[in-house]
Amino acid sequence: MGRQDVSTLLASFRDNYRDLLRFLTRRTGGDAERAADLAQDTYVKLAALGPVGGEIRNPRAYVYRVAGNLAVDTLRRDGRVANDFIYLEAADAVADPTPSQETHAIARQRLRRLEAALDELPPRPRLALLLNRVEGRTFAEIARRLGVSESMVAKYIAQALQHCRDRLDRGDNE
Repeated sequence: MGRQDVSTLLASFRDNYRDLLRFLTRRTGGDAERAADLAQDTYVKLAALGPVGGEIRNPRAYVYRVAGNLAVDTLRRDGRVANDFIYLEAADAVADPTPSQETHAIARQRLRRLEAALDELPPRPRLALLLNRVEGRTFAEIARRLGVSESMVAKYIAQALQHCRDRLDRGDNE
């Protein structure tokens, strides 16, 4: 991989930075600071790339793969560190932090209501929501895929989110 390829990856990183941060924030359980650290680590890793065999056909996907791998590595490392301290904390622990059966049952019910709400959505709003929230696609990418404007994608996603919120709120009040 030549210097030109590295600059293409760095340009893709800059162009997709906000979406990449959202992706990493989801991967880290909502920890925005850790996501920003991982984004910086991703940039450093991309900038330090040397010769690599083969051609990178999709720079955005490559950047996301590097970032995702770094997130997984960090979470695994943190899990190992946490396991090292578990015996020290066990003596201090009074309550069992494991969620109760009731908490599990409530979570399963909410998940079933969310799945039902998603199933009730028209195809395009459902697809737009899933592409944006699950796959991390931008409005522009979704608009090209669905053959609609970006503002229509925003309306689809807003419609889908409102529908899901209403269904979940209705179920919580029952």
